Amino acid sequence: MKKALRIIGVILCALLLLVVVFFGVLTLTEYKPQAVEDVRVDGTGKKALSPGDSLTVLSWNIGYGALGDNADFFMDGGKGVRTADRARVDQNLSGIASAIEGFAPDICLMQEVDIHSDRSWHVDEAERLSSAMPGAASAFAQNYLSLYVPFPVPPIGHVDGGIVTLSSFSVREAQRVSLPCPFSWPIRLGQLKRCLLVTRIPLEGTDKELVAVNLHLEAYDDGEGKAAQTRQLAQFLRDEADKGNYVIAGGDFNQVFSTVDMTRYPTYEGMWLPGKVETEAFGDDFTLLMDDKTPSCRSLDRPYAGADRETFQYYVIDGYIVSQNVRVETVQTQQMDFTFTDHNPVMLKVTLEP
Repeated sequence: MKKALRIIGVILCALLLLVVVFFGVLTLTEYKPQAVEDVRVDGTGKKALSPGDSLTVLSWNIGYGALGDNADFFMDGGKGVRTADRARVDQNLSGIASAIEGFAPDICLMQEVDIHSDRSWHVDEAERLSSAMPGAASAFAQNYLSLYVPFPVPPIGHVDGGIVTLSSFSVREAQRVSLPCPFSWPIRLGQLKRCLLVTRIPLEGTDKELVAVNLHLEAYDDGEGKAAQTRQLAQFLRDEADKGNYVIAGGDFNQVFSTVDMTRYPTYEGMWLPGKVETEAFGDDFTLLMDDKTPSCRSLDRPYAGADRETFQYYVIDGYIVSQNVRVETVQTQQMDFTFTDHNPVMLKVTLEP
């Protein structure tokens, strides 16, 4: 009996040591970006931009190429973790690239773009999707880097991804601006480190810039993280507008703007709930834009293919914020039926006031 207890004790100690070493390694390798970091810009972008010009912007959360209409996801009440095999990732990315090519935006803001992750079969999606806008300048900002995410079962594993901006216009510089992380150790070891990807496009004949801000705000926090990140975003946009720059911020807010009519998308019991952005908090200097005629996101509690579309959970959480010197022509969510990702892309057409 004593020998058996000793063996059990040794095994338990060994397991405890492995856990300590495991979390120690994750802690030592934790991704800790600086408050502001320069981002490399690949390519040049061939077009020039001037006040008075019109342009189109496309924002699309691509679901790391693995959240097509076949997928559910455990964080949304589903069961899936590895939600696509390699063939399905390739299919999704090909569909996304083809759609972007067809939309032909001047600027494309993409979120959830993996470059070397287990969940997307280590495909460099940033490189793959840049082909949709030949000759465009491309900037990538990391917001998710973990040696190994150990939950759930089977675990998510290694993650390396972020947000990508493609611009057909010449880019002066790009920066990664960190947003506050609402999670404490050890939970934060497996969480995203959210950021803004700020791309600066010079305007010919002036000393001003078009400041394009790509964003993906917090999703699974208690609400305080979204609020803190939104406050920082608002202050950043005000600072840029005060300089006389033209500002367009777009992406996945994981929140709905207070001007959006959500009565057409009822919330079902037990479903994930987005936060809410009060448009008044941005004052009169900005216009907040979401198209509520078409949902921009669907729940991942179950696969979309074959589901009852009438009782599915939909959201409007993708949109734009623009400064008052940017005249909005149209904002429209493109109905892609969530075939390749759990988000629909949102197209914005604007004119820069002369």
